[in-house]
Amino acid sequence: MRPLQNFVQKIKVWPEPYKCGVLIIISGILMTTQLGIVRLIANEINIFEIIFFRALFGLFAISPLIIKNAKVFLIPNRPGLTILCGGLAFLASTFFYLSAKYLPIADITAIHFTRPIFASVLAAIVLREAIGGNRMTAIIFGFLGAIIIVRPGLVELNIGVIYVLGVVVVQSWNPINRKLLARSEHPDTVAIWNILTILPLALVSSLFVWSTPTFEQLIWMAVIGLLELANQRILSRAYLHGDAILVVVLHYTRLPIAAAVGFFMFREIPDIWIWVGGVIIASSAIYLARRETD
Repeated sequence: MRPLQNFVQKIKVWPEPYKCGVLIIISGILMTTQLGIVRLIANEINIFEIIFFRALFGLFAISPLIIKNAKVFLIPNRPGLTILCGGLAFLASTFFYLSAKYLPIADITAIHFTRPIFASVLAAIVLREAIGGNRMTAIIFGFLGAIIIVRPGLVELNIGVIYVLGVVVVQSWNPINRKLLARSEHPDTVAIWNILTILPLALVSSLFVWSTPTFEQLIWMAVIGLLELANQRILSRAYLHGDAILVVVLHYTRLPIAAAVGFFMFREIPDIWIWVGGVIIASSAIYLARRETD
């Protein structure tokens, strides 16, 4: 623990952008490693069970925080919207983990880059935000990048692509809910209710496909739960140290991280079109973020 404590102390005196960069990179490592572990065990145990045990172990880890201030965290001001947010998080987790069964980790990450593009479209529809020339340019190029990655008609369509696009749609919608909840809820209330909502949904779903996990599988699922909890907490702190445009740019470090994790865990080597499409999507999202913050 001493090296970790020393590292944390050193980070505290770094400039804010450096702190943000380190935290985003750590978040990317945690997220892609989590997907790698899911890929390892997804053919042995059902996805719904993985999500259930992830939520269960996450609840154990965060229970001291709940006990400390139960009145704030367990009684949301907008319970309906809070539960809807958790339900969408459950759907996103389901699609994300299903995609890990069928696609290399780098492919999942590259396609997931389209999320800011989808989010801008949904914001225009739901929040009545105008789609000007900047947003339309970013949407067109983001779509082009996705087409380059998927290459419909040139390669066989993998069902994993459909699952990742499902993640993108759901996760593009949820930030709108979080934006509405931010006006009335403590940030940790939303995070805790995500777990409390996912837990029963995953339990009911897993009962139809239940197989008693082995001790080794339980260990892996506990690791997934801790990685997810750590990722959420680290990511929330990264946003405190960087402007929106910096966070958007740094998120695209996940592609080389995903490529590295995929190679070391599964000897996966992304083809050139994953990099080309990923760069186009990343560039369009960064362009959009720059214009939105001007």
